[in-house]
Amino acid sequence: MPAIALHPSEILEGRFTVRLRTAHARPILTDGSMEATLHAEGLTDPLIERYNLTQPIAVEHAHRSFAEAGAELLMTNTEHANPLTLARHHIAEKTYEINRKGVWLARAVASDFDALVAATVGPVGKFLAPIGPLKPEEVRKAFREQILALADGGPDVFILKSFIDLTELEIAIEEVQSIAPELPIIAQKTFPEDGALLATDFAHNVAKHLLAHHVAVIGTNGTVGPNRMLSIIEAFAVPGVPISAQPDIGIPTLVDGHAIYHATPAYLGESARRLVEAGVSIIGACGGARPEHIRAIHDAISGIPAGEIKVQKITVKSEQRNGNADDRSSTEENFSQFKRNLGKKFLTTVELDVPRGLDMSSVTQGAEFLAKAGIDAVNISDGARARLRMSSLTLGHIVQSQCGIEAITHLACRDRNMVGLQSELLGADALGVRNILCVTGDPAQIGDYPYATSVYDIDSIGLIRAVKSMNEGCDLMGNPISGGDINCTHFLIACGCNPIADDMEREASRLERKIAEGCEVIFTQPLFEMKALEEFLDVIRPFQGNAKIMLGILPLRSKRHAEFLHYEVPGMSIPDWIHERIAKRTTVEDQSAEGVALCVEFLKEAKSLVDGAYFMPPFKRYQMAVDILERIG
Repeated sequence: MPAIALHPSEILEGRFTVRLRTAHARPILTDGSMEATLHAEGLTDPLIERYNLTQPIAVEHAHRSFAEAGAELLMTNTEHANPLTLARHHIAEKTYEINRKGVWLARAVASDFDALVAATVGPVGKFLAPIGPLKPEEVRKAFREQILALADGGPDVFILKSFIDLTELEIAIEEVQSIAPELPIIAQKTFPEDGALLATDFAHNVAKHLLAHHVAVIGTNGTVGPNRMLSIIEAFAVPGVPISAQPDIGIPTLVDGHAIYHATPAYLGESARRLVEAGVSIIGACGGARPEHIRAIHDAISGIPAGEIKVQKITVKSEQRNGNADDRSSTEENFSQFKRNLGKKFLTTVELDVPRGLDMSSVTQGAEFLAKAGIDAVNISDGARARLRMSSLTLGHIVQSQCGIEAITHLACRDRNMVGLQSELLGADALGVRNILCVTGDPAQIGDYPYATSVYDIDSIGLIRAVKSMNEGCDLMGNPISGGDINCTHFLIACGCNPIADDMEREASRLERKIAEGCEVIFTQPLFEMKALEEFLDVIRPFQGNAKIMLGILPLRSKRHAEFLHYEVPGMSIPDWIHERIAKRTTVEDQSAEGVALCVEFLKEAKSLVDGAYFMPPFKRYQMAVDILERIG
């Protein structure tokens, strides 16, 4: 293939940088969806990057089809070719080869059309901790390996696309700038289809974040069609900064797992023209876009310069900006009474036994009894031991509205993905269920439906992050949840902890992370003696901060009950001397009385070291908790 003659200034600055200077007068057209184009040819591997090695002629042909349709910026077939994603397909060792080959295949076509090559990097496909399992350094290492290979291939520009998480996008930017500082970057953040979100300053703040990294172009791609993309660009664009836009061609219908799009090339072309007139200087399309769609865009924008960017005027009250009001005292009444009393008095909660089925009369009767006895709140578990039970949030609302007592509502990560969990939290706040105890949850296979799926998108640490984010006015991805006069949620954030865990180092490490993410109060598993409590307090003292402790108290009903808990319930350990004292009593009634006496002795000594007691009386014997409290005074 003939070499392209370059002007000396192009050699110094780079061809993309030179072309970008004229993009306002003559917008740059990118290609479309490599996935849709290959799938149309019958190549349906879910990891299309594999085709760089197994079907290189097909990949090159797709690039050529886009170039012939008028695309001037060809994106390498490497969006998902980071080693973390490739490892899930068992080809992580091919990272370098796939990425470098991806650049070469695009360059082979670009050279024939005097086109530009964009080395494409996408997200790793898993959320960063604490929302997901990946540590930032793992993600950074993965990007570094991919970007090194892409840079060795010789692209004109890097395009970072399809990023939902701004932090992950910033890591990718930093790695490109470290490895290939001479190459410009197109940084694209994906936004949800949400008009309410775009009515805030969120998108504009994302743009400012990206510009702080001195990228050449900021933009957005995917998730939404061209009509919605126009609204995003109007909220996102910054005057004087090149803007890129690559909308999906529409919202697809899923048929047998395949995305079916219905937008015509003509519709896409006209929509792209409106984006250019709104100020977009790098235009293309993403999901579903085949060469005929790119040709339609080419024809529609031919001779059309990019319009002037008009900044959307957005008024956001300072007290409603992401929930970070300078003075939160005005919202104090929105928090639960339990939260307002935390640290001011010795608090008491009792766990209610949630039965199967629809009849919750035993729960409401127990809650009413405890309310009259002066208990501060009742704990409601969320399908403990993976058993089918009524929704804890629903039951919490029933208790609070009917029984005159607040609920500490447990919320497990087992049964809902991160969308469902956040949806539940929004609903809980609306219903006034505002004491949330975040738990990971027992796996489904130990419960009523052993073949059911355990979701675990996030664990209790990630859920704490979610609740804290909502208290600050955002969801997990930083999208604002405020609207009208409602600024944020008002949850008390609680967690569980086992002070006598088999792997105490791991338990302490996780507790430290829970506190760092925003946990305000720790509900412990049952303890029975001062030695265990004092050792636990020594372990957590360096990182406890302001987190309060609700000490788990479980009155033993009998010798048999003690043995069952000790030998058959995970995480429970009852000291030998406790077994011996209970065994000295001959009748069940006497053994039960001894169990109460042991709790009284322990709590009298422990009371000054903790902020409250969390009672777990067996077999709905809620009177035991009341008796213990009366005896400790």
